[in-house]
Amino acid sequence: MVLRILLTGVVAAVVLAPIEAAVRPPKLQYEMATLPNGLRVILSEDHSTPIGSKNERPGRTGFAHLFEHMMFKGSKNVEPESHTSIVASVGGRSNAYTTEDETVFWQTLPSQYLPLSIWLEADRMATLRIDDEAFRREREVVKEERRLRVENPPYGRLNEIIYDHAFTTHPYKHPTIGSMADLEAASIRDVRDFYDTYYVPENATVTIVGDFDTAEVLPMVTKYFGRVPKAARPVPRDIPEEPAQLAERRAVVEEAWPLPAVVVAYHVTYDGHPDAYPLHITAKIMSDGQSARIPRQLVYEKRLALTAFGSGNITEDPNLFYSVAIVQPGQTPEAVERALIEEFEKLISEPVADSELQRSKNQFARDYIVSRESNQDKALHLAHAAVIHNDITTADGEFDIFMNVSTADVQRVARTYFTPVNRVVLHILPKGSGSR
Repeated sequence: MVLRILLTGVVAAVVLAPIEAAVRPPKLQYEMATLPNGLRVILSEDHSTPIGSKNERPGRTGFAHLFEHMMFKGSKNVEPESHTSIVASVGGRSNAYTTEDETVFWQTLPSQYLPLSIWLEADRMATLRIDDEAFRREREVVKEERRLRVENPPYGRLNEIIYDHAFTTHPYKHPTIGSMADLEAASIRDVRDFYDTYYVPENATVTIVGDFDTAEVLPMVTKYFGRVPKAARPVPRDIPEEPAQLAERRAVVEEAWPLPAVVVAYHVTYDGHPDAYPLHITAKIMSDGQSARIPRQLVYEKRLALTAFGSGNITEDPNLFYSVAIVQPGQTPEAVERALIEEFEKLISEPVADSELQRSKNQFARDYIVSRESNQDKALHLAHAAVIHNDITTADGEFDIFMNVSTADVQRVARTYFTPVNRVVLHILPKGSGSR
């Protein structure tokens, strides 16, 4: 769990000039501290704008996301739904989100209200209200969110299908939002146990970025968060490891979709591993923009697909690098599969051109710099480095690693991971078309 308290401001636009190599962004300045109860604190003064889900048990998927909702249902000192309105009343914004690896609560507000923000976050960490009525009501909200985002839209279950077939053991197999069956089976006792287990100082990091004085703020954080009691028992870290895949895995699935989809996926390493950096760059080469290899070849040159895209999903634990194509009417899933696999095999047999590699590095640098524009963005970078990498220096140090990725590095990771035994192939056909 990560708590990020962010201070608002105006930033200048960042523009990447058409140069051969990207310009390195300025480094982030910060201080770190750990309170006696185990809470980590990251403070980054920035006076330039002074206006101031893998921890879930089988059968209980979706709890991290459900609890993200519950954290807005009031505490001992704050009425239900008042947290957001209090922040808004002083000109701020607040929200939250959940990924496979973390739950993030953020606030952006004028710096003079920082004491209020710190108190609000500490109060709900220590004294959250968890009553049966609020739990049942919020469970229905999450179920409706699942219908809107996953079950009703065409291709809404795509990621769910991919991960269900690619993983056998690791909790990445289950969607962050959870299944309807697990949400329905959840009890108020389960929710309270989840809160007592994970919403504790030892499992949280507070990141504050903006116009403040560190010498004044650290005692303030200690005053409010330092009183939150430590966990009654150690936070469990027993995430089951996904066993190595020893043979290509294939499946044909039927869904109520208008056109077939073909997925080609490969298991890859974790965030922070030396191979993760060239894999990120490879994802740019393969799928970033309409001129990237997969959309260019499958959509525009071979005209096999209506759309084609992909992702190198590099997370705290080993995850997937995959490509998806929606089959053009008149074409076959088999032809699309061959074309997708051919693009991965080209990376193995032929080094990428220097110009293509530089283009991908510049795309990465563009994303990297734009993603550090605001105080909120800077806080996200610092917290990700501290929580996922357990090394805050990577918030700045990774940029140079990415910029030094070579064509040989790209070919090396392709040969390591894009192998037949490591591959998952899915044909997702319109319901009623007949599985083969």
